[in-house]
Amino acid sequence: MAIDEASAAVSEEERLRILAAACTGLSDIEVLQYALDQAVADLHALSGMVHWRGPTGSHELRLVVASGLPPTDLATHGDLRYAICRALDDGVLTYLPVPLAAHTVMMTAVPLGGTSDASLGILSVLTDGPAAPPGDRRAFLQALASWLSERLGSPEPSMGTARLWQAGSYLQQALKAAKAGSWEWDIRTGDVCWDESALTVLGIDPATGPHNIDTWVNIVHPQDLPRVMAAKEEAVRTRSLYEIEYRVRRPDGTTGWMHARGRLILDEHGEPVRMLGTVWDTTESRVARESAGRALQYMSDAFLAVDREWRIVFANLDGERLLGSTELAGRVLWDLPAGDLAELRARALQAAADRAPAGFDVQWPTDQRWYHVRLMPVPDGLTFYFADVTEKRLRDAERAAAERATAERAAWTQELTRALGEAVSAMDVVHVITERVLPPFDATGLLIVTLEDDRLYVVGAAGHPPAVLDWIEQRPAGERSVVTDVLQTGVPAFIEGREQWPGADILMADPGMNAWVLLPLVVPGQPGGCCVISFGLPHRFTGEERTLLTALSGLIAQALARACLYDAEHARAEELQHLLLPELPSLPCITAAVRYLPAVRPEFGGCWYDTIPLSAERVALVIGDVKGHGVPQAATIGRLRTAMRTLASLELPPEELLAHLNDLAKEFGDQIHVTCLYAVYDPASGDCAIVNAGHPPPALVHPDGTVQVLDKSPDARLGSADPPFTTIELCLPDHTLLVLYTDDLIESGARSMDDGMARFTGLLTGARPRSRTDLDRLCDTVTSALRPVQQPASDGAALLLAHTHRLAPENVATWALPHDPIAAGEAREHVQEQLAGWHLEDLVPTTELVASELVANVIRHAKGPIRLRLLRGTTLLCEVSDGSQTIPRIRHAADTDEGGRGLQLVAAVSQRWGTRFTADGKCIWAEQLLPS
Repeated sequence: MAIDEASAAVSEEERLRILAAACTGLSDIEVLQYALDQAVADLHALSGMVHWRGPTGSHELRLVVASGLPPTDLATHGDLRYAICRALDDGVLTYLPVPLAAHTVMMTAVPLGGTSDASLGILSVLTDGPAAPPGDRRAFLQALASWLSERLGSPEPSMGTARLWQAGSYLQQALKAAKAGSWEWDIRTGDVCWDESALTVLGIDPATGPHNIDTWVNIVHPQDLPRVMAAKEEAVRTRSLYEIEYRVRRPDGTTGWMHARGRLILDEHGEPVRMLGTVWDTTESRVARESAGRALQYMSDAFLAVDREWRIVFANLDGERLLGSTELAGRVLWDLPAGDLAELRARALQAAADRAPAGFDVQWPTDQRWYHVRLMPVPDGLTFYFADVTEKRLRDAERAAAERATAERAAWTQELTRALGEAVSAMDVVHVITERVLPPFDATGLLIVTLEDDRLYVVGAAGHPPAVLDWIEQRPAGERSVVTDVLQTGVPAFIEGREQWPGADILMADPGMNAWVLLPLVVPGQPGGCCVISFGLPHRFTGEERTLLTALSGLIAQALARACLYDAEHARAEELQHLLLPELPSLPCITAAVRYLPAVRPEFGGCWYDTIPLSAERVALVIGDVKGHGVPQAATIGRLRTAMRTLASLELPPEELLAHLNDLAKEFGDQIHVTCLYAVYDPASGDCAIVNAGHPPPALVHPDGTVQVLDKSPDARLGSADPPFTTIELCLPDHTLLVLYTDDLIESGARSMDDGMARFTGLLTGARPRSRTDLDRLCDTVTSALRPVQQPASDGAALLLAHTHRLAPENVATWALPHDPIAAGEAREHVQEQLAGWHLEDLVPTTELVASELVANVIRHAKGPIRLRLLRGTTLLCEVSDGSQTIPRIRHAADTDEGGRGLQLVAAVSQRWGTRFTADGKCIWAEQLLPS
């Protein structure tokens, strides 16, 4: 039903388009004949005619093309000519009943060319009975007439159409050229009348007439005669249209195919008296159809044709094989294996409804092969083409798999290249190969061996026991093995099993390995290397694996060369770092711990720190930061640290010390940015003096665990500051934790300085370290929280924790002395009494000498007030303070000089001595070692 509705929907425009395509290249007569046949067939007419107007000025109509009834009867019938002339005069489609041979027919005429004045002629058809043709048929006749008018040209006939006006012989030639004619059969007498064209087509000599029905029966092919006669008898009996295609055997011996069509003429009693019809030669089209049928029958693809009820009307040999039967005609397609394919049925129904071709792939249920199905709607149903695409799909699948494998291999290689490019150290390279190369090849072991100083050196390994690695490194390079062969030749080796390399070999030392790939690692200017990939089971290497592994050797070699350079540079950086960042000394008044976090890159630089012992058990704490990495930064740190220690040994005040350091930093230029914090802690008083040049402020963790960050704005960084520097004076309670740090510990790309300080102070809150172990644990806690291992920073960072201890009051003794010569004697008495109380009687003579000489020097060269202080710590310190800021100097006294030898005596009996400035003068001090 769906196919019927779709066929009915074909528009007149589509039919005219097909007509135009069929008439391409035909002459005017052929076009008129073809169009007239279409009109006769469409209206089921008895006959049709085309009358053409004569030359300009002529009012005579000439019959040029006819179909159906003999042209002589049509041309001489007066009623027909009257109706045709009326239609021509009116210029519109006209239909009139016309008596014809005691029978009434309906003549429908339509002008060709528009109005009566401009009409080229008239196309008319005769239909049986007095009923007017339906409206849609009249519309088709008008559309056909309009198309003919456009096809044949302007109303004024051209030279090409003048032949239509000429003698009737031209008409006869045209009918002969069309291989079509008309006939009339008198049923009562049996006489048959063929026109000249029909006689020519049938091969009957006109001179043999008169002709009857037997004449026609004699030329019908004997094999076709039964069905031909049965069809004619059926048409007479049922008063229906007679139409059949049959073969004829002409008198000249030739054979041809004819298509005949006829309609009965009835008398007044309704009995058939005559049959009028047409006959045309279909030999050429039949041969073409048969050739096409034979081609379809034996073509390699299956072909099916079904009618509107999905019954099979044709199936070629491959189609029969596909459907599993040779008796397919008339069977419903969906009752066969095709009915098991829901997609095929749905697509076929859709194609029939849409009247549109479709193509898709299906897997046939009987042989499980794949077919590409093409559905092509035809007027009477649907055709199916089945092309076997199983091998094509397999090839496509193989090609897609190969392309997918190539893409995956390229992606894998790209990812491996990226990972090797990001590998920094040799161990990183080993890790990348272990994680990304071994699994895809089902390998279980890895060795990277280099040749250095005629020895084999294992750079990295995985999957091998340490004993095997030690045994390999103990072998001399001159001992022949598969590894040395690869190192010498630079050619990869693929060992698929132990039997392939007979005899002992260093690779055979690991009994868990049974196959190996040895890839040479060759980089110009670098020591030769070999990458050994091991397999736990014997392994047969495919050509693709050999090619891929060989290509990987270059990537691994380049990555390993870069990693070795990095490792060497990193080792040099660590050595330089060890030289520039000292071990913290053990001091009685300070317990310190430090953590230095290097940057990702191996170049040293960034920050430095130091703890410097001063006189009177005082300690200088230093932390600084040099932005950047590399040799210039390392050299800057070395110069600053040396200058800092030198200036600190001179006992300069903190602000003055940084002023000198600022002058030194100016010599570095603007390319070097230096910050520094310098703090001096006095354990005798708890005083702490801090000077800050552009560095983050220190943090104090009080004994109760509260944290205080000094919010004093620092001075400008070194090299750009304008002294004097601001000094912060603090008095630290005993057991205060002084925290110094660099900004790269607090701030990062993912964390602001404020957020970092909040986290930092939170980590310090509540800390009460009492030992070096506690301090180390606190350092680890803070640094791991602020700088996780998995998030290394681009710059180094440092953290210095100093836990302060006050000197016990009983270890400090202070006296005021008069500015008088008797002060020296008083000083000796105080020394004798105090040292006796400290049980240091062995140091009394030298200490009395030191105190007496220092006091005498003040009385002679300085001014009061004079104070004497003894301090017992790691050494015995004797200090004499005065109100003068004149620095004493050792002089070389002559033999005759009475003075000038006091400081020489002090220097001789002391371990060291020196001078430092105080707020109201200076202090001269001397240290002596305590008895063991």
